[in-house]
Amino acid sequence: MLNELHIENIAVIEKADIEFNSGLNVLTGETGAGKSIIIDSIGAVLGERVSRELVRRGADKGRVTAVFELGNAEEQWLKDNDIDPEDELILQRRISADGKSSCRVCGEPVSAAQLRELAALLVDIHGQNDGRQLMDERRHIDYLDSFGALQQDLEGYKAEYSKFSSIKKEMSRLSMDEIEKERLSETLKYQIAELERAELKEGEKDSLVARRDLLRNSEKLTEALDAAYDALYGGDENALSMAQNAGYFASRAADVAPELQEAADKINSAAFSLSDAAELLRDFREGLDFSPQEYDNLESRISLINRLERKYNRDEDSLIAYLDECRKKLDDIEYSDDRLAKLQKELAAQIKTCRKVGEALSEKRKAAGKELQKRIEKELKELSMPSVRFEVNFEPVENENGFDAKGIDTVSFLMAANAGENPGKISKIASGGELSRIMLAMKNVFAENDPVSTMIFDEIDTGVSGIAAQRVGEKLYTVSGGKQVLCVTHLPQIAAMADSHYLISKEERSGRTYTEVRRLNREGRQRELARLHGGDNITELTIMSAEEQLESADKFKKTVIGEKV
Repeated sequence: MLNELHIENIAVIEKADIEFNSGLNVLTGETGAGKSIIIDSIGAVLGERVSRELVRRGADKGRVTAVFELGNAEEQWLKDNDIDPEDELILQRRISADGKSSCRVCGEPVSAAQLRELAALLVDIHGQNDGRQLMDERRHIDYLDSFGALQQDLEGYKAEYSKFSSIKKEMSRLSMDEIEKERLSETLKYQIAELERAELKEGEKDSLVARRDLLRNSEKLTEALDAAYDALYGGDENALSMAQNAGYFASRAADVAPELQEAADKINSAAFSLSDAAELLRDFREGLDFSPQEYDNLESRISLINRLERKYNRDEDSLIAYLDECRKKLDDIEYSDDRLAKLQKELAAQIKTCRKVGEALSEKRKAAGKELQKRIEKELKELSMPSVRFEVNFEPVENENGFDAKGIDTVSFLMAANAGENPGKISKIASGGELSRIMLAMKNVFAENDPVSTMIFDEIDTGVSGIAAQRVGEKLYTVSGGKQVLCVTHLPQIAAMADSHYLISKEERSGRTYTEVRRLNREGRQRELARLHGGDNITELTIMSAEEQLESADKFKKTVIGEKV
């Protein structure tokens, strides 16, 4: 549930703090007072796209902060994103005057995409765009699956459809005309022969380069080896003979002074180490066999490997793997007819499987469709549309296989608003006021399986008046028994049903426009309902009429109070 909303330097709002409550929260005010800005601010803090025009003129940045109650789903999201949970869930969005923005959750920086992911667990905003989505027939099958809780069945079907797609893809890869097959076969044979002649070995290039560098510096290496060996073992005054002499005399000294034995042992050990080192230098020097022919061979081999790497745009190890890949491709081509025949049988079997699983899914969809039809018609009758007929229409998928990625069904929602009419597309049949009620009914039914705890309705009252408006208000109040509802409205019938009523007003000071948000008491609600009825001409009679409307709303609330406890 949304508990608090802080808005600072957003459009005409310099600063506003709103404390929302459970139940039905209604926002009213004159056109242009800033009601939509509050909804836009909520959208911004939930990760929706923003622009620098949202920042109040003259301010370097705008900021929106929202405080939500922390539920289990949100707490798990915080853990998954390495954010320490707190007692409350605090979301913040800052928008700079240059158009840049930053997002934070519980003080930790997050991306707008992360914020939108979290927002999906918190709030469902219903605006004009949502209405268009509900009328988009391409999405009707998704709404039906969600209503029927068929996600697991759909995933099972999708797994089978994925196998079908993989077989089709493999067949497409193997299917080519004879000219293309011959061309590719010749290319692969040439590449295989070239790579096989190279006889590449893993890690060969590194060892070749190391040997070449050794040969390239052979003169310096020989000089260094000779000098080192002479210092260790050449001549009478070499390091080894001097160490051996020192060890001899130290041992004699140790015979007289035993505490010197350790020093003698270390000197003798050093002499042995020097002897080993001298042998290593000698063996390495004698093993050197530098020849111009070897150097030329190394250069040729390295040049060949470099040329192949450039030609195939692969390193040495990848070339070895590419050779195996080419052999496999050639085998596929040479045995493609056999492979295609086998895949054709697999495809035929998988088509049967997809149809079988799709038919099982379709049966569950049709059962869910009947239930959805009853639920929507019930909702619409409660919204003063007694003669409405709502249908979930099923048509088979029209392609050669009779199924697609979503199953064997094409689903569309149809309705007839009046008795005697044939059902048709919602967008073509319904008037503006009817569309508003249809959207509310559908939203209410589909929201039952939605975990979000807050629903926001913006412009849900478009084209609605009179008794229909009263029914919409009653429906919104009933919905708010299970979810927190925020609603922007121009209708007194809806405003009268509020648990919490907020007035959005604006005024000019020093040539600037300022918006104020305040929660109304009973007297304030009377005056605002009177204004919604008759404009600025508020009289004692309109005040009495507003109070009568509030009392009528109170009576209705008492009839459903058990649902809201």
